[in-house]
Amino acid sequence: MGKKKPPPPLPTPLPGLVDAHTHLDGCGARSPEAVRELLDRAGAAGVGRVVTVACDLDQARFVIDASRWDERVFAAVALHPTDAHQLELDGAAAELERLAADPRCVAIGETGLDWYWLGKRDSVATPEQQHTAFGWHIDLAKRLGKPLMIHNRDADADILADLDRFGAPEQVIFHCFSGDAAMARECVDRGYVLSFSGTVTFSNATELQQAARLVPGDQLLVETDAPYLTPHPYRGAPNESYCVPYTAQFLADLREMPVQELVAESTATADRVFGATFSADV
Repeated sequence: MGKKKPPPPLPTPLPGLVDAHTHLDGCGARSPEAVRELLDRAGAAGVGRVVTVACDLDQARFVIDASRWDERVFAAVALHPTDAHQLELDGAAAELERLAADPRCVAIGETGLDWYWLGKRDSVATPEQQHTAFGWHIDLAKRLGKPLMIHNRDADADILADLDRFGAPEQVIFHCFSGDAAMARECVDRGYVLSFSGTVTFSNATELQQAARLVPGDQLLVETDAPYLTPHPYRGAPNESYCVPYTAQFLADLREMPVQELVAESTATADRVFGATFSADV
């Protein structure tokens, strides 16, 4: 086995930046003290707020707890599409709805469709279960008036078809957007928000970079999806919210704009999309 890569160094701080999608528990922050330490590191890089996201029922409970431990943390609650069958468990829907209604929950996510893992991993929800759960989450987002945070892997056409079939909420976020320019244009035309992670910095991400150039500033977010997808040149090293500035700087250079302008635009988008609770103390 190869040596574990060390964490990236602290980037040049970009004050006011938001990490629009992370997984604090996946980064090892599972206690109030650990969450505070992680957010302090993020703060040293200028990242003042994060949205920590659930993929299953246990994580849904955790993200709400974490959002109460530290005022810089906000939650998103849903079942990841590969775990969509959990919706069939007794009491699961009611518990998710209760957690999602918490004021510290600022989005319904991550939900959507994932065709990549079908047949590759045990206990992956079937396509039917994924479509059903996605429709349920769409309805929940509309009933609670919260943005829908989408996980999309190898399912562009089916995701868009389901949004049409079930009726998209007012605010839709494509987390860790991975599509090409044509998909980006379709999403932008529909008014959706596209969130870019470290994948946009990868040397083989030419089509994704083309997509990132055309997204209006008021429809763009920046995220880590930590502990995954650490930006270049630290790909394969541990990722955390303090690494957001690497992606923000890359996006600014790609879009040929001052990085402070990109920070201001993406943070204004986060404030608008995530709502009054998210922006209250800024």
